[in-house]
Amino acid sequence: MGESHDSKRTRIRIEQSAKRVRAYLGGNLVADTTTPSLVWEAPYYPTYYIPVDDVRAELVEDGPGQRSPSRGEATAYTVKVDGKDAPGAAVRYADSPVEELRDLVRLEWDAMDAWFEEDEEVFVHPRSPYARIDILPSSRNVRVEVDGVTVAESSSPRLLFETGLPVRYYLPKTHVRMDLLEHTDTVTHCPYKGTAEYWSVRTGESLREDLAWSYPTPLDESRRVAGLICFYSEKVDIFVDGVLQDRPKTKF
Repeated sequence: MGESHDSKRTRIRIEQSAKRVRAYLGGNLVADTTTPSLVWEAPYYPTYYIPVDDVRAELVEDGPGQRSPSRGEATAYTVKVDGKDAPGAAVRYADSPVEELRDLVRLEWDAMDAWFEEDEEVFVHPRSPYARIDILPSSRNVRVEVDGVTVAESSSPRLLFETGLPVRYYLPKTHVRMDLLEHTDTVTHCPYKGTAEYWSVRTGESLREDLAWSYPTPLDESRRVAGLICFYSEKVDIFVDGVLQDRPKTKF
């Protein structure tokens, strides 16, 4: 069950998770818990807070951390494990006005080398229990234009619906002008879909960098888009059954 805590300037949401969560640094176990808490510090996804008794690494106090209007005064710690140090990688709110946080530790996600939910590695941030992905086959005609040039067109797209994001149109490579695409070194990770590779699009003298991506070996829940290519609908013109779609406004 989740709980929200009021403060003068903000609200904080906390929920108990039943997943086993582990964090590693330098190949060494930093934390291992079966009672992590999900804390929504950002509006779109939660952060893991771990009981201090489930932290296996040494925590050496660094001094005051960044104060939070809802969580209170913070103390920052260096995480030390088997000769590996990560300064400021842990934060505690031991005197928080939110009682549930007082015996918990937040490990900075990017300061750790790897995170696991049960035995599956997780990237970028914890999975939200309220995020959902639906991937549906469609017979709608989807055409992608870049600078007035058709770079892809298909009547057998896969439509990916993800909580909080616009619909994404994934197209077979055989329906994409791969001669106009240039593979890049960019790699991104998604906690729900896996690891993506990217292409830039060249039309004439114009090169639009990292405009398209694909998940060659997606996670199980997204395997229906394996090897298909998607274009940023925020940056290209997409026609669905001949109708130009509005470009969505997102962080991308």
